[in-house]
Amino acid sequence: MMKTMQNDFKEDAPNPAEAGNHKGQGKSTDTPLRQRGFLTRWMDNLVGMGLGESLMRIGANLFSIMAIVIVIVLVQAFNRQTRNPLSGNTAQASGPAATAVVDIGSVPALDIPIVDGIPRSAQIHTNIPSRPRQEISIYSVQEGDTVFGIAEKFGLEPQTILWGNYNILQDNPHSLRPGQELNILPVDGVYWEWLGGLTFGSWAEFYGVTAADIIEYPGNYIDPNTIGDYNNANIKTGTWLIIPNGKREFVSWSAPLGVTRENPASARVMGAGACDPVSGGAVGYGTYVYPTNKRYLSGFDFSPETNHFGVDFAGNEGEGVYAADAGVVVYSGWNDYGYGNMIMIDHGNGFQSLYAHLSAVYRGCGQSVGQGEGIGAIGSTGRSSGAHLHFELMAGSKVNPWSYLPPP
Repeated sequence: MMKTMQNDFKEDAPNPAEAGNHKGQGKSTDTPLRQRGFLTRWMDNLVGMGLGESLMRIGANLFSIMAIVIVIVLVQAFNRQTRNPLSGNTAQASGPAATAVVDIGSVPALDIPIVDGIPRSAQIHTNIPSRPRQEISIYSVQEGDTVFGIAEKFGLEPQTILWGNYNILQDNPHSLRPGQELNILPVDGVYWEWLGGLTFGSWAEFYGVTAADIIEYPGNYIDPNTIGDYNNANIKTGTWLIIPNGKREFVSWSAPLGVTRENPASARVMGAGACDPVSGGAVGYGTYVYPTNKRYLSGFDFSPETNHFGVDFAGNEGEGVYAADAGVVVYSGWNDYGYGNMIMIDHGNGFQSLYAHLSAVYRGCGQSVGQGEGIGAIGSTGRSSGAHLHFELMAGSKVNPWSYLPPP
């Protein structure tokens, strides 16, 4: 043991030659060397005891804590500078207990913009919500227009176009012509003239509304204070009124029902094409074929709500028209109700079929025809907006032809 301590002492003793080389430096060289040797042995002993890793973790934690403290101190100093900028390079803490002087001149000032609230850009245009229309508009019919198309443009039901323009269209959608000027109501309903002769309340009831619905509607510009009793309203006769959400029956312009071979005289009111009674003749099969070469529409579909009780099949001027079923011709010629040249066939089984707007008529009164036989040519006579075939089926009332024709 003594030998070991002597060896240790020798290792710690300075070399005389080295001491000579450091003459004049004194303890400045010798003391650190001794300290490094002692610390090295001390650390080696701790590592040998298994405490090295723990010491490293403790040292790392102490370093982290010191770093956090330094950052907090710097941030606080910066915040004080931002809140209380000084004209000089130093700031003197205020108050009787303040004794320290903090030098903040070396901390660079940041150019931080101050924003109050949310910025708003200038709006050149102001959007004003659209208000419901209350006045009647005038629309000039264009080439290719239909009652359905016009109604869709203005967000109305098709029947409103007819109910607002009886004097022009007479409840017939085929009466539409380019250049006509139509009343476009601001709401769905009826436009009609008040002619008196009954109480105003009962007149309103006829259209399915109340007197108040009409009087208080802004588009009629009626002062309720001048009316008195609504049911006996003081309204000048001849006044045209919008009847909002009103409804009425269409004025019939179509062919009469029940035209049979035994009683064709019921069709005399229709025009010059009426026939005399016929006995016997062909009877239909109860099934139907297409009356035209084309099986798609060119115009209106079956639409009772717009007073259109047939289908308009496409076709070119002069193309053939065929009997949908066998039967006897009970009307052949001109029709005064907008159908133009027309043929009607009684099928002898409770059904009749009608073919309108023909450019030519090939079969006359009383003739029997077979199913699919040519009876005329497609045209645009009468109230028609272009070449097509208007086709109807009747069985006590007008029925939808699509319910009886085979799929196209």
